[in-house]
Amino acid sequence: MADPRIRQIKIKTGVVKRIAKEKIVYEKEVEQQKNRIQKIKDEGQDEHNIRKQEEVLQESLMMVPDCQRRLVKAYTDLKTTLETEQDLKESEDYINAQQVLKDAESQLPESA
Repeated sequence: MADPRIRQIKIKTGVVKRIAKEKIVYEKEVEQQKNRIQKIKDEGQDEHNIRKQEEVLQESLMMVPDCQRRLVKAYTDLKTTLETEQDLKESEDYINAQQVLKDAESQLPESA
């Protein structure tokens, strides 16, 4: 790999892809945990168990905005890099990076 700019594009593309995936996992975990808590409440299990499960839910809920913030930063970083490296737009890695940006857009907050 001769060009270090392509290496940077690959790294930044991987970061965006990983954080977007991580955010989806945390959102699914929140839903599963909510369902688990409801099931425990319906079964009438003790309060201590319910509180512990709600703590787990709160931890997962806190991770979603964190992932969101990191995704916005990584997305912006990759987008800026692609804009400054227009001469590489024929490379496969550049095209792949554009696709990852497009895929990650759905994970961004509405205001971004």
